Amino acid sequence: MKTSPAHDSQIRNPHSQPNMPLPIFHATANLVNLFFLVRGPHNKLVPNLTLADCTVDEDNTKQVLQNFTPKSDRPLTIGILLDTSLSQQHVLPAEQQAAAAFLRRILRPKDEAFLIGFDVDVTLLADLTGSPRDLKRAIDDAGINSASGNYANGTIPSIGKPKGTLLYDAVYLAANDKLRHETGRKVLVLLTNGEDEGSQTRLKSAIEAAQKANAIVYVLLIQDPGVYGISDDYGAGPMRKLAVATGGQVFKIGANGRKMEAAFEEIESELRTQYQTTYTPTNSKKDGTYRHIHIDCHQNGRDLHVQARQGYYAEKK
Repeated sequence: MKTSPAHDSQIRNPHSQPNMPLPIFHATANLVNLFFLVRGPHNKLVPNLTLADCTVDEDNTKQVLQNFTPKSDRPLTIGILLDTSLSQQHVLPAEQQAAAAFLRRILRPKDEAFLIGFDVDVTLLADLTGSPRDLKRAIDDAGINSASGNYANGTIPSIGKPKGTLLYDAVYLAANDKLRHETGRKVLVLLTNGEDEGSQTRLKSAIEAAQKANAIVYVLLIQDPGVYGISDDYGAGPMRKLAVATGGQVFKIGANGRKMEAAFEEIESELRTQYQTTYTPTNSKKDGTYRHIHIDCHQNGRDLHVQARQGYYAEKK
């Protein structure tokens, strides 16, 4: 499988020290770890299911589940990806306020989060930290950056020529460089209009990177009506593919501050109601291939809707 073109890109970090090595996590077992949600009538989350209520198939072969935990309490790593391109100029303040409030509510002492801004460049605005105060400061300091010369942090990225909005590059880099070697639950929250302009990475490679990192992607589809009018589906198609493939979802916000707050509350609720299960796959080959996953859950003879990633990439020798 070809490496994404984004391997030549990196997250710009104005505060980083040169040649700092990244930590490497070595897997010790061929174990598949799944986090998922279950919904019943009226789309309500269903708590307190048991191992007997759910089955997992991998490539149409039933798997033997080794454990089943409702309301997973494993550490949470959250990446907030903030669209700081010129098109978001009028909605950025509302995004900043809602994102900071979300992190203040959701983060526990064992959790961490980081902040990335993306526009004509991909910039690490806050590295992994458990401090909501530090994250809020970084969120508040984020500014609009565009090819027109209004650059955040007073710097001009060295990109050769203006690229636009590097959305797919941001997802790839956040998943591959920041989340892939983390353990526990991993989430990316994108605040964007959903339109990519100029990324080296294709949508398929961005999805693959998120899946390899076992990261759930949520997208708050935010649009400035002064720029885009009132189209509800602007940028929604690619973002829906990204979210569904990883077990997340897309929230259509427009410029409605109440919808934005409600979306963050929904994400918070989902993260507090996740089931976790693990299994050793019957296909033990370490060939790097993509494996399709299907989870079925039932309660009182009634089929339930499961929200989970669609598959994973096997380890490769």
